Amino acid sequence: MGSLLLMALAGLLAGGAISFRQQRLPKWSAIVFWILAGMSLLAAYLLTLGPAE
Repeated sequence: MGSLLLMALAGLLAGGAISFRQQRLPKWSAIVFWILAGMSLLAAYLLTLGPAE
């Protein structure tokens, strides 16, 4: 369930990054949103792996 929420968060962040680019806002804001979206997807993937033994 947690990984699904993180993937949804990544989608929202990616949408925000695209929106910021279309609005001609500073480039760093879109870059930060893309980085956060990538980190969210990475966290979702790591949650699917389960505990390390």
